Amino acid sequence: MLRRLALGLAATLLPLAGIGFAAPADAAPTVVTLHYSASGITHYSAQVVQAVKNWDTRLKNVQLVSGGTATIRLHEINGGGSYTNTDGHGHGDIYIDRQQVAQGFDPTRILTHEFGHNLGLPDDYTGPCSEVMSGHGPGTACKNAIPSAAEVATVDANFRNGFAAVAELHSVH
Repeated sequence: MLRRLALGLAATLLPLAGIGFAAPADAAPTVVTLHYSASGITHYSAQVVQAVKNWDTRLKNVQLVSGGTATIRLHEINGGGSYTNTDGHGHGDIYIDRQQVAQGFDPTRILTHEFGHNLGLPDDYTGPCSEVMSGHGPGTACKNAIPSAAEVATVDANFRNGFAAVAELHSVH
């Protein structure tokens, strides 16, 4: 009890003296909750849920949640290719192209890729199918919609201290 009181007193007084405590190495990271709205999706609702799950089950510092005050909004379009308008900080509009899906591109992979942009990841069309940010680069045979360990680690690093401080991405495919 005395030790707890002494530590509490030190934690209170040391910051006043300009000395701070670092968080323990095993401290839980700050989890940023990003809300999305799929109200603009009519054909790919199940794929949206799966794309979100593909990120949420792997990320430590970010959670994607449907509803609330959505900062990520999803829409369907017919032509022009799937893309995202985003700042890379968890705010943006995702557009999934029905024609692109009809050409054979996997809608869950597309959506996972576009969420990746909203999480601060750039395109890497020369990457392998094992990276969702390789997008349409590997062709229609690539159905992988699971972010690679490196992609997950980058997003977690981007959001380690709250909202990401990454370069603004704007409109990306």
